Amino acid sequence: MFSRVIVRCALAAGLVAAAPAPQQYGSSSDSGSGTAESTGFSTAYLPGYNDADASFVNPNPTAGPLASTFGPGSQISAVATAPPTGTIPNIDLSAPPRRSSDVTGATSHGPFSGSATTTGAANGPATLAASVGTLPPNPTATYYNTDGIPQNPLPAPYTPDGGLGTNGSQPRYMVNSDFDFESITLGLYQEWIELDLFNNGLAIFSDDDFAEAGLTAEHRSLIQFMANQESGHATLLTNMLGETAPPQCTYNYPYTTVREWLDFNQVLTRWGESGVWGFINHLDSREVGQLLAQSIATEARQQMSFRQMSGLFPMPVWFETGIPQSWAWTYLAPYISTCPENTTRLAWQNFPALHVVNNPNINRLSANDTTNYEVTGYRTSDPGISTIPSDESCQNLNVTGYGCEPGVTRNKTEPLSFPGREVVFEWETPGLKVGPNNSYVTSTTAGDPKYVAWVAQLNLTYTPLTITGPNRGSTFQPASEVYEGDPTVNGTMFVALTDEYLDLSPFNLSMINPHVRALGIYQAG
Repeated sequence: MFSRVIVRCALAAGLVAAAPAPQQYGSSSDSGSGTAESTGFSTAYLPGYNDADASFVNPNPTAGPLASTFGPGSQISAVATAPPTGTIPNIDLSAPPRRSSDVTGATSHGPFSGSATTTGAANGPATLAASVGTLPPNPTATYYNTDGIPQNPLPAPYTPDGGLGTNGSQPRYMVNSDFDFESITLGLYQEWIELDLFNNGLAIFSDDDFAEAGLTAEHRSLIQFMANQESGHATLLTNMLGETAPPQCTYNYPYTTVREWLDFNQVLTRWGESGVWGFINHLDSREVGQLLAQSIATEARQQMSFRQMSGLFPMPVWFETGIPQSWAWTYLAPYISTCPENTTRLAWQNFPALHVVNNPNINRLSANDTTNYEVTGYRTSDPGISTIPSDESCQNLNVTGYGCEPGVTRNKTEPLSFPGREVVFEWETPGLKVGPNNSYVTSTTAGDPKYVAWVAQLNLTYTPLTITGPNRGSTFQPASEVYEGDPTVNGTMFVALTDEYLDLSPFNLSMINPHVRALGIYQAG
């Protein structure tokens, strides 16, 4: 099927070989492994649990009457209390204010019209080289424990030697380099759009619209709470940046239905989360990284929730993906319409867009019936069209393995994608204006594209790109695995066209940037 042998880059062969093989209990994901997915979970064979019978469980529990009286709870010991107001210095400390207020209605949205007053990414006093060169492994990274006990004296009781920021220094929760500043500023741009996006759907769609998509008032309340979370995240990142932290902008969204909005939410939170995993361990400020991790863990839960509301399997991967900052900015920028004057600009690159022509549509009963460009627009993360004929749709279909109603989890009898599936691409030429006020310009230093790079979980997998026309080509979805039983390509993931095959891993993935011709999103599962 493949015109060339797939070339693949994982972590390290030694790591894979040393890891224990996973137990095969069943299969429940959205991306196929060559055959249709099971719609159930078989417990007929669980290695290590022969003749387990849970004898402590009553096989025929007696059902009693259900609760029928509702009202004030039982009386227990309590005292009257209220949030602190700041009236007693150093003791009664009031909560810090949020930078943004709660949104109560739709804000202004739409495309930008006009001319940019500033163009291009932010630049420093000078650029020292065309790209960052490669180096051998860190010569001081030699620690290896062969006997399972501490190798060095303990600085204090119960305190193993080593670690960063563990010497008792007072933490400073501020960015500590240009790298930190640009990374957290990008994160703040992301938090602002999430705050607006979640509120926007709640404001423009009616209760009946949500009900048609299978969502109740409790679902809407959850989404409102997630919007409130974003106001806290935006405040946190603002405080770590200081006075030049960018404000909220105006956005141009690609949806007209609740399901399209949910789909866009799960894609946007996917690149938002992955964008942070890609840089968080490179930050100079470990303190900033600590707080950022505590906020991005919340975003991971948001992404899973939107997948559940979209009728997708909630977490079809064993590991989440990290991507470079320029990738996250490339995905985000096209959806920002305008920003206020003098908003802090970003130094990250905007790559040309890579469009997956036959990207699987999550709204279809059979994803194989997805037509070319069955999306709401012409931006890389635009959601699949939900207004398809009802007899071709998985919506409002209460059939196990086929429906896509909101739920804790949904299995797919017919997966959204599968290894060996032909994937068709079109890509844009560099030099297009994107982002707030059309003030950023797409660029690339790569030569003619030769490979498709599949960036998912811990792996960077390459397949050959077959050119079929001007800025058009195709490849076949790879069958690589992270570990045995975990297909690499699954969930909402990232694809790039490159001019070279580079042996990279999650910690140095940004080294691929000079070789990226275009970037896109693939809905594998």
